[in-house]
Amino acid sequence: MQAIRATRPGGHVGYVGVAHGVSLPGEELFFSHVHLHGGPAPVRRFLPELIDLIWNRTIDPGRVFDLELPLERAPEAYTAMDERRAIKVLLRP
Repeated sequence: MQAIRATRPGGHVGYVGVAHGVSLPGEELFFSHVHLHGGPAPVRRFLPELIDLIWNRTIDPGRVFDLELPLERAPEAYTAMDERRAIKVLLRP
């Protein structure tokens, strides 16, 4: 609601991803005259270029991962990200 209340009437608020456990007061949203838009991140548009940069060692994607776990501990990885103990987890087979 902070973003909606900070937006001028007729303005737009966008979000990326799926919101879990979030509820919005419909009446306040309706009378705010703010447009709320959401959906998946357009990552596929950037993938070819990023894969090329990684493949040619122009960038190091390892900097993105701040926790590494074996694949069988994937549920723990999601918990760590949800609890903000990790930003991105690298799962190894």
